[in-house]
Amino acid sequence: MNLLIPVDCNSRHEALLTTLDALKYWAFIELDAGQIATCKFYKDRNDIEAWVETVVVINEQEYVWQFIEENIAVLVALTQRSIDEIVEAFLFKELHDLNV
Repeated sequence: MNLLIPVDCNSRHEALLTTLDALKYWAFIELDAGQIATCKFYKDRNDIEAWVETVVVINEQEYVWQFIEENIAVLVALTQRSIDEIVEAFLFKELHDLNV
C-alpha cells in the first residue's frame, strides 16, 4: 500500500500537509504491515515510477479530478497535518473518502 501526500518540505518529521497549489514536494509513503517502510520526496509527481494507490489532500475543495481519472483513491485529512498523523488516520480509516 502506498500514499502520496503534498507537503511543504522534504523532511520526514517536519513536513506538513499543504494544498496542491502550495506544495513544494510530494511525499511518497510505502506502508508495510501497518508501518512506514519508506518515505521518499519528489519535486515532480511524474518522477514517481511506482503506481500510486492513494493521494491525501487537505480539503474537499482541492482539484482532484486528475487523480480520479487515473483511478487513484482520494482521501481528505480534515485535521491531520503531519505524515505520521496522516498515516495513523489512514490505518484507522479516519480519513474522508472523496471517491464515495
